[in-house]
Amino acid sequence: MKCSVVILNWNGAEMLRKYLPSVVQYCPATISGNTSAAGIETEVVVADNGSTDESLQVLAKEFPAVKTIVLDRNYGFAEGYNRALEQIDSEYVVLLNSDVEVTENWLTPLLDYLETHPSTAAVQPKIRSWVHKDRFEHAGAAGGFVNALGYPYCRGRVLWKVEEDKGQYDTIVNVHWTSGACMCVRTQVYKECGGLDAAFFAHMEEIDLCWRMRNAGYLLACVPQSVVYHLGGGSLNYESPRKTYLNHRNNLLMIYKNHKHPFGVLFVRFFLDYAAAFFYLLQGRWGAFKAVFQARWDYQKMRKAY
Repeated sequence: MKCSVVILNWNGAEMLRKYLPSVVQYCPATISGNTSAAGIETEVVVADNGSTDESLQVLAKEFPAVKTIVLDRNYGFAEGYNRALEQIDSEYVVLLNSDVEVTENWLTPLLDYLETHPSTAAVQPKIRSWVHKDRFEHAGAAGGFVNALGYPYCRGRVLWKVEEDKGQYDTIVNVHWTSGACMCVRTQVYKECGGLDAAFFAHMEEIDLCWRMRNAGYLLACVPQSVVYHLGGGSLNYESPRKTYLNHRNNLLMIYKNHKHPFGVLFVRFFLDYAAAFFYLLQGRWGAFKAVFQARWDYQKMRKAY
């Protein structure tokens, strides 16, 4: 198999019913065009992360053509994908969130770019919001970057503010990271660079992997000729203290692991993180306030492993 589109699912039976049909519909259409990516054999795979709902029954009855990988428990986003990809030997893999609706011809530009740019390890499409389809979506938008202090941002999104898509980011551009909502990556490079860090569990694990791929000498790109729509917030919403905890902890680990000069950045972040914690407190978000302190404490313990 040349390309596998892999969707990680956990208790997402209704998500599968809602979004999987577009993936099944447009994968065959994608590989019948006239570009250099035409004719690439593609499969759709759902890796079930220990679901306890009716996900497996839905897949068997309603999507019999979709290959299923069944994991014995919920390993989280990072390790779930790692374990799924152990069973896949395709040249290219698309990591696709279960709440993404794809469009006609979405896959061809991504594969075509990788086929013609051997130094590029991974690409992403333009990611718009499924709810507000004229606007970018938070998780990836039109390509991700990391600023001098280690904070991720995107073309089309800074912090929680997203832009309307008016074609302002329709150029292909090299980026610092490609979104885990929809990332097309060379399988060999994914495995050579260690895959997603299981210790992250979820959130920023794809940015960490992309940073490692860039440190290994590879390029990454956003190819906005491909468009998908992402619901976002499917597992943890913006206000979730758990999400705040994972974002703060994993961001610190990512900097410590990958930055060429991490200690100056981490010194500044010490003060900025606690400033953020007290900002949450002023907002009345007591859970988020505590999450920052817990994140910094766990970061100090976990960094010894690196």
